[in-house]
Amino acid sequence: MPDIAAYWQNHIDGAWVDGGAGRIAVTDPATGETLAEQALADAADVDRAVQAARRVHLAGALRDMRALERGRMVQAMGRYLLEHADEIAEVLTLEQGKPLWESRGEVEGAALYFEYYGNQASTLEGRSIPLGAGYFDWTEHEPLGVSAQIIPWNFPLEMTARSLAPALATGNACVVKPPEMTPLSNAWFAHAAQAAGFPAGAVNIVCGYGAEAGAALAGHPQVNQIVFTGSVPTGVAIARAAAGNVVPCVLELGGKSAAIVHDDADLAAFENDIRWGIFFNAGQVCSAMSRVLVHESREAEMLERAETIAKSLSVGPGVERPDTGANMGALVSPAQRDRAAEMVARAEQHGARIVTGGRPLNRPGAFLEPTVLAGVTPDMEIAQEEVFGPVLSVMSFRDEAEAIEIANGTDYGLVGGVFTADLDRATRAARAIGAGQVFVNEWYAGGVETPFGGYGKSGYGREKGREALWNYVQTKNVAVRLRA
Repeated sequence: MPDIAAYWQNHIDGAWVDGGAGRIAVTDPATGETLAEQALADAADVDRAVQAARRVHLAGALRDMRALERGRMVQAMGRYLLEHADEIAEVLTLEQGKPLWESRGEVEGAALYFEYYGNQASTLEGRSIPLGAGYFDWTEHEPLGVSAQIIPWNFPLEMTARSLAPALATGNACVVKPPEMTPLSNAWFAHAAQAAGFPAGAVNIVCGYGAEAGAALAGHPQVNQIVFTGSVPTGVAIARAAAGNVVPCVLELGGKSAAIVHDDADLAAFENDIRWGIFFNAGQVCSAMSRVLVHESREAEMLERAETIAKSLSVGPGVERPDTGANMGALVSPAQRDRAAEMVARAEQHGARIVTGGRPLNRPGAFLEPTVLAGVTPDMEIAQEEVFGPVLSVMSFRDEAEAIEIANGTDYGLVGGVFTADLDRATRAARAIGAGQVFVNEWYAGGVETPFGGYGKSGYGREKGREALWNYVQTKNVAVRLRA
């Protein structure tokens, strides 16, 4: 295990500071041992961070800068992450549990957001509106001001980069609340901002409990915009707090996403989608392929292939898995592991069949066997509620209409997928699936350039792609009456 600091502070107004709420132990989920302590922010710390960001905004330090130059600074943050990728990845693996190769990929993914949005900074242009000979009318896009960003524990680097990069590129100052279970890796964003030349107060990192620091941030009267990824109940609470101050939100609240696999699908190729779709990051992915709906004629073959993939995975400490391959790390905590295992047990009680897995590993750490369930019906809890673990539920269907009905039969609508050689059938499904993103013949197709967000209880607003830029700006119209 690499040497890491025993105590990590918050970053407010350019300085590393203690927290008014004391400290919290950060645990390695692969061993159950304490890695370090993290300073915990209270409401007063949050207020200091918001005021620091507000001073930057009001001074125009970012707003008045040439967009091209601001974009270069955003890109420099990404380069800083890549330059420190090895040490960041080790800390991320130790605090979150994922294999080391996945952590390296997350660092690279985070850097890509800064590269992409740094490039986009100078492209957000206004327009001239023709009102006739007597007027000159145009629009401008101004930063909202203080962007509050509340980050989940499953991808603490990528999810922070996903909102921080476009916010800075459009000239906003930011207050980031990293997750208390995986806060350590977020420290590099403060270092990166300093190295890139951002003024003190432009990027503030304040870790704290959601009920205290998170609530103080969401309800702060001088926050101008909120980004949140997490559970539906917390998202509802944040939306209510934001509504009290008439503040816009972007909410990404998870999903129960389904892949529709037709009788003409290439099941050999689909094995790779199973590997990535449900067992990457131990299934702790909001857009995980947690349900597979397979045509009844191919169900037996599908289950056999899914079982083979699940059994092929080597499960153990992420630091012992540096190379890309058929392996999986720990879940983020024993509580998360136990929740997933209990949902599997209840599914079995209600008639589902455990094809493989379903049990915690008989070793220290928050490990769960990669799991495949058969005989799942649409009304079961396991088919309706997000597990957030390495658990694949397989259901069969008779025809297209039934497949669409099952796929759309939850409160969520984040992503969906369809696997078929028939382009017409794929297009019909893509239009019928009630989700913000639909994958055809490859789960997780797309990238930082493609918009991402949900329908229904998966939230609202779009992140990634150019669409995300609009979350961080407001449009001003200027109309000039010209003298004759």
